[in-house]
Amino acid sequence: MTPFGHAVRDLRKRKGVSQKEMAAAIGVSPAYLSALEHGKRGVPNFDFLQRVAGYFNIIWDEAEELFSVAAVSHPRVVVDTSGMPPEYTAFANDLARVIRNLPPDMLRNLQDIVDGAKKRP
Repeated sequence: MTPFGHAVRDLRKRKGVSQKEMAAAIGVSPAYLSALEHGKRGVPNFDFLQRVAGYFNIIWDEAEELFSVAAVSHPRVVVDTSGMPPEYTAFANDLARVIRNLPPDMLRNLQDIVDGAKKRP
């Protein structure tokens, strides 16, 4: 499941709406909505995000959060290491191979490292 799929599922459950009801209301198939929630589809387009926000009547900060979560929810990530030293490419490939096996605490530690790197100039 992607972060976006998780967010949509949480919204649906909080509002007491089924996938079928939501899909009909926003003009997509229930199969598409299910695939999106389960991480089997890529990042939805802006129009879809607007329809979801409108359907749930979410605005400002909550809508911005939904859009941000969608941006980091592509289930097939590509890491471009061209032009970088070989150890960067090796690390990216190693991470791709083992990410499914990382325990949650290790994932949080790696996320903390990445977050720290984002803050660097």
